Amino acid sequence: MWRLLYNVLLILASPVVICVLLLKPRCRRGLPQRLGLEGRLSGLFGLSRLSRLSDQPDRPNRPDRPDRHDRPTIWIHAVSLGEVVAVTPLVKALRQAHPDYRYVVTTVTETGREAVEQRLAGIAEHRYAPLDFPWAVSGMLNRLRPVLYLFVETELWPNLLWMLDTRGMPAVLVNGRLSSRSFGRQNVPVLRSFYRSIVGTLALCLMQSKRDAERIAALGAPSERVHVTGNIKFDQPMPALPVDPAFRRGLGLSDHEPLWLAGSTHPGEEEQLVSAYRGLLARHPSLVLMLAPRHIERADQVELMVKGAGLPAQRRSRLGGVMAGPRVIILDTRGELARAYHEAAIAYVGGTLVPVGGHNLLEPAVWGKPVLFGPHTDHCAEIAALLLQAGGASQVDGADAMIRHVDAWLSDQSARRSVGEAARRVVLENQGALDRTVRLIESCLTASPLCAAGPVRPVPHSAAARS
Repeated sequence: MWRLLYNVLLILASPVVICVLLLKPRCRRGLPQRLGLEGRLSGLFGLSRLSRLSDQPDRPNRPDRPDRHDRPTIWIHAVSLGEVVAVTPLVKALRQAHPDYRYVVTTVTETGREAVEQRLAGIAEHRYAPLDFPWAVSGMLNRLRPVLYLFVETELWPNLLWMLDTRGMPAVLVNGRLSSRSFGRQNVPVLRSFYRSIVGTLALCLMQSKRDAERIAALGAPSERVHVTGNIKFDQPMPALPVDPAFRRGLGLSDHEPLWLAGSTHPGEEEQLVSAYRGLLARHPSLVLMLAPRHIERADQVELMVKGAGLPAQRRSRLGGVMAGPRVIILDTRGELARAYHEAAIAYVGGTLVPVGGHNLLEPAVWGKPVLFGPHTDHCAEIAALLLQAGGASQVDGADAMIRHVDAWLSDQSARRSVGEAARRVVLENQGALDRTVRLIESCLTASPLCAAGPVRPVPHSAAARS
């Protein structure tokens, strides 16, 4: 019943979904592939030119014709940049353990595509994830014929998971989490049987925390398939120091200017950050603020806001050299935020002063930087708690609190260094999720009747991290 109802509603909504995607420039690339139209119906809606922009080979594949590969395929789905970053060590570890397999990583966003092509070049292919229309999902499964499907965090697409189950293709939830908001929506009585029909298809649910494990079990996942493995974001390879000093100059910073970097910011908190920065300049006139909007297409909007507050604004993409004096640098380029945190004296992680749920708190922590964040940390609650408990971060509720903490850390270099070291220790002391995840995936993969390559040798995490 649920399957029929879901697909009727999905088909009724499909014109609206397609129109919305067509109207968003950042969603157009790869759209024929996402709709399951490439090679057959890509002329519809004027999509033939867009099909050529897709990152597929020149020879189109019919939706019902398998890709010509002799190797068994493992399909990994990671929505966007953050998920790709998290799953990269896992893909590398699997590749070392299973070198005879083909790896395909799907994403939804352009930033995700770029991250796959940069971080997994020569290891995995990129494709755009199909929308959950039955024909799009069926076409992707017919082409890839995966022996295993891995998806990061909690992308519960009903048709995809139902079809994988029907075809005997095991699906594994990796680094799973369920935010309070998502769980609240999904756990209403009228929808419980619907979500039970979805999560009941999963071969394994590898969850970040005990809270997440309890929530996925409450939605209907069989308890024997649910495991707490920890957060694989802790297992990112530790960066080697030092970074090329030319990178700092490329950001428009001189050696003597302390940088306060606010990453993955959203509307509503950027104004508070700029207000706090203005309040800090009297005591720290050489301080520079850098804003890295979560969505870089908002850079024009952020620039206008900064100038409206009476401050000079510089765009990273338009820097002509190092400037002097108070200013706000807008990081409007992709793929540089994680590295830019190394240049910061203090970091703020966005999506936390507004009810978004927070972004990756570990990106600055891994560099040993003191971390600030707001009260909205539902997406990263365990990491936030660990950082606070260790003394590696502080939670703030607005501009006044940010002024107090940034002023204190800038005024006391020893205290700032101590807080940063505590943040880095949190990363080091909580590694191991990757090893646990790989072991459980291995057991699932070797038990799959579709697995043609048979059992293979395990690979130590340390070796995977070096690759």
